[in-house]
Amino acid sequence: MGSGNSKPTGDITEHVFSADAPVRLSGTLVDSLQKNTHTDSVRAKQHELQYQLRLTSELEKLRNQEAEKLAKLYDTVSSEPEEPPEPSLAEKLSDATSSSATLSEKQRQKDMSRDVVTKEIEALKKKLEARKKLEQVDPALNKAKEDVITCLRLNDRRPLDCWQEVETFKREVGRLEKEFVERTIR
Repeated sequence: MGSGNSKPTGDITEHVFSADAPVRLSGTLVDSLQKNTHTDSVRAKQHELQYQLRLTSELEKLRNQEAEKLAKLYDTVSSEPEEPPEPSLAEKLSDATSSSATLSEKQRQKDMSRDVVTKEIEALKKKLEARKKLEQVDPALNKAKEDVITCLRLNDRRPLDCWQEVETFKREVGRLEKEFVERTIR
């Protein structure tokens, strides 16, 4: 044990088998073997590709089946109307003593379905997007900001050399704050 090499040597040796009787192969067989370009690795790659194609098609078939099942379940769940539970005695008493506005709000909440809620959410999103109109940044402030960034990039080892640009930026921000306060107070 251990006297032989565990790794094969770099020299490739050829094994030649000699037969006791002469082997005769037809010329067509020899020609077809010589013309055949398919090696074991090529055949293995072809088999691997066939396996992958078949596996992909089976997975796609399973995905489609699961998607159909999910769609059926989704349709059954969304189409089944929820049966409202029987109101308790406390709810009946509170309904009897509450105002009509409270009763109408309570009825509106009961009538909400998934579709109604989805429509309300979309309407609220549109309102929010309409409110997102921001004012344009003041050009002087934008220039001061760019000056600070440029200075910090040039003096990346000595950021304290940018104190003048920072002071200019602070002055611009202070000016905008003052203008905002004046607009708000008026």
